[in-house]
Amino acid sequence: MKKNIILEKSFDFALMVIDIYKYLTVEKHEYIMSKQLLRSGTSIGANCNEAIAAVTTKDFCNKMAIASKETYETLYWLKLLDKSDYYHSDEAIENCEEIIRIITSIVKTTKEKLHS
Repeated sequence: MKKNIILEKSFDFALMVIDIYKYLTVEKHEYIMSKQLLRSGTSIGANCNEAIAAVTTKDFCNKMAIASKETYETLYWLKLLDKSDYYHSDEAIENCEEIIRIITSIVKTTKEKLHS
């Protein structure tokens, strides 16, 4: 099977988010922002996987756009946790920003194909 970079990166990122969630809840006793991060951070890969099973190109594009929104939300929570001194991770922020670039490129390319 052909390697799918966004599926791999979003899965690995979800595992990182789960580890951050565990740390925040166990060590910092933070339950609100950590839950938001967990939901949005694991939703990215779930939506990318749904996109792979899309019936039409338009459906694929819509699922990837949802994944993009979830990625931006996740970046928000990571930055908020960082600035509020709950959790700092340049690696998590950088990975999230990389996923944003990849998904943005996928959506842009797919939209161009739809309109050509």
